[in-house]
Amino acid sequence: MNYRMRSLKKTEKFVMKIMRCLLPPQRDNELAIEYLFDTVGVNNKYIEWVAVRPDTLINEVEVSEYTVHPSPLRSPIFDAGKTSRINVADFMVSLLKDEKLWEKWKYKTPVIYNMESKK
Repeated sequence: MNYRMRSLKKTEKFVMKIMRCLLPPQRDNELAIEYLFDTVGVNNKYIEWVAVRPDTLINEVEVSEYTVHPSPLRSPIFDAGKTSRINVADFMVSLLKDEKLWEKWKYKTPVIYNMESKK
């Protein structure tokens, strides 16, 4: 079982298996992460990596507040959050510019969510 499936509930695991069969990008994403962990690894002296995992991607024109977490806070199937593409880009640039931030997330797969607006 891949590393992402460990924290999912039974219903979510079932839906993910169906998605893996019906949606080639889902399987490709899972294989890419497995490659990073299993082949590149965390002791490669030439390659360091961070795999940023947004939730449901949306388009926005400006960077907004967002949060970054070590693992999903919401069900990716039944309670997905939203993440703007521009916020993903902002976080990725921040990883490159801020050495402490890079060290915090190096060899990890952080999940990024837009902050929900208070209504």
